[in-house]
Amino acid sequence: MIEGILIEGLIYGIMVLGVFTTFRVLNFADMTVDGSFPLGAAIMAVMLIRGLPPIVAIGIAFAGGALAGLITSLIHTRLKIPDLLSGILTMTMLYSVNLRIMSNRANLSLLRVSTLFTRITGWAEVFMPPQIAIVVYCVILALIIKLVLDLFFHTDFGLSMGALGANPQLIISQGMNPDVIKMCGICLANGMVAVSGSFAAMYQGFADVNLGSGMIVSGLASLMIGEFLIPSNRISFLTLRVFLGSILYRGLMYFARNYGYYINMTANDLKLITGLLIILCIVISQKGYFTGKQKRARSGGRSGPSTGRPL
Repeated sequence: MIEGILIEGLIYGIMVLGVFTTFRVLNFADMTVDGSFPLGAAIMAVMLIRGLPPIVAIGIAFAGGALAGLITSLIHTRLKIPDLLSGILTMTMLYSVNLRIMSNRANLSLLRVSTLFTRITGWAEVFMPPQIAIVVYCVILALIIKLVLDLFFHTDFGLSMGALGANPQLIISQGMNPDVIKMCGICLANGMVAVSGSFAAMYQGFADVNLGSGMIVSGLASLMIGEFLIPSNRISFLTLRVFLGSILYRGLMYFARNYGYYINMTANDLKLITGLLIILCIVISQKGYFTGKQKRARSGGRSGPSTGRPL
């Protein structure tokens, strides 16, 4: 039970990192996630069935997700279509693209195909249980991705990306092109989402064209839950709480699926629970609970200057 929650939380945490990059860093409401997640799963399934190494398939999945993000950004920046609608258009088109990638099949099975997780369990079965081996691998993978992203956001380009989400006029006044920075950020985010989808396909043993249904909602729920765990503006803590929020969200969904029958709850209610959870998180954040806003309001706002954007 615990192993499964950790594995799913870490795998889907990579997807939440992509949501964090677009929604929090770029301040861009990107709905492409629901399409780029199954895109990564579809690419991974097809590549593995054709005999390509998993590492190569992961790289191709990242490139596919980045291309999906590029399409969204071009629709938004070149055609001047609002960000939300741009993502919805790309997500809708990706449904047909994903079907094409999987040869017009709704799903592909990987149960008889050697994946990265089957190889890990084969290598480590002498030393530790298979589930523990996968947990260790996912922890190492999440740490590597987190550290690389932390380093990226400490570069000049990463700082510019954070500044773009907070104050676009600042970027323009510095002589930089905000469209290019936004494009790179959206490509990076959807690349990570596709990588998460590829790992999810390997772990679950199949790729399905509907695998991304409601993915953006669950990503937002995980992101908001994590924001209540660690109140900090440092990028290292921001990326850490993304994974913690993802793990906690997966744990909540696990208990809702397995013990919800005590309150007459079924698996069909999970989407409702996720939506209500997001609404609750937004209301709490607006009221200022756990953030100190109410305390500062009572003291007349004398708690010091704002720290601004997290980057």
